[in-house]
Amino acid sequence: MTIYQQIADTIAAANNIVITAHKSPDGDSVGSSIGLYRFIQKLQKNVSICHPDKAPSFLHWLEDLNDILVFEEDPEAVEQKVHDADLLICLDYNDFSRVGKDMQNVLEHYTGKIILIDHHLHPAPITDLMLSDTTVCSTCQLVYEVIRQSDKAKLLDAHIATPLYLGIVTDTGSFRFPSVEPRTHQIVAEMLELGVVHYKVHENTFDNNTVDKLKLRGYATSEKLEIIHNNRIAIIALSQEELNRFNYQKGDTEGLVNVALSIDGVKAAVLLTEQNDQIRMSFRGKDDYEVNIIAAEQFGGGGHKYAAGGSSTRSLEDTIEQLKQEIPTYFA
Repeated sequence: MTIYQQIADTIAAANNIVITAHKSPDGDSVGSSIGLYRFIQKLQKNVSICHPDKAPSFLHWLEDLNDILVFEEDPEAVEQKVHDADLLICLDYNDFSRVGKDMQNVLEHYTGKIILIDHHLHPAPITDLMLSDTTVCSTCQLVYEVIRQSDKAKLLDAHIATPLYLGIVTDTGSFRFPSVEPRTHQIVAEMLELGVVHYKVHENTFDNNTVDKLKLRGYATSEKLEIIHNNRIAIIALSQEELNRFNYQKGDTEGLVNVALSIDGVKAAVLLTEQNDQIRMSFRGKDDYEVNIIAAEQFGGGGHKYAAGGSSTRSLEDTIEQLKQEIPTYFA
């Protein structure tokens, strides 16, 4: 029996299931949560999604988003759901620390069965069943395989597959990242055969810009873009005041770091945003510029070789200075 089938059987045997995902939700964490949620609902199980914080605005088109319990808004409700669950499913993260300190405390006190489905490096030994594959493009692809290899695969339909398709699209940069493999395209073909309307997913996710969002992106690239390290590394840093100036909404800087990476000759890009007395950092790289190590060792984060995150409690200026000082150590 494969790990996929073991996970499917464990889900089928449970009655009260809670799905969790990492802090600062993205298309893969939200898409995998909702896709699996819809499948488990069809199994006629009691299932809830509990996330640390709210999804960004570009995902607000998703049905069932309002069903997600958000720890930041109602920690007591989330704690009760976790306490009552006989199965906890961890999607798109490799350690309880990735859900934030307060929700981490709730999950660490959970005593029931735990499943982890993830594609990030270095998973922690926190679960009973672990499906960790760093060669796969997204957690949504892994969730699809779990459903596909279960004895309830006939329940797969466009309603389940659409959020899973969304997660694959967003985590692969619309199929342009090295993590895309032949199986990814085979799965996408199966999803389209199920009835997923791929162009609508793209329109709903990427063609929803506000005027303020476009002005912010224009300001970021025209006024805040800095190219260093022999023109190989691009940095964009935005202060809280600058974000506020453009009526920043969660998700407005999504993909901005990839714009910086797209500059001819640039091998790595970093986006820094000052939010609520914390500096959030998004790293992207290509070729031999692997960014996960500097993110993990210097900024308490991690992720994939070419896509990682980090954070700092220092000032924006001090964080930029630290980043610039460390870059020669990690990149030729």
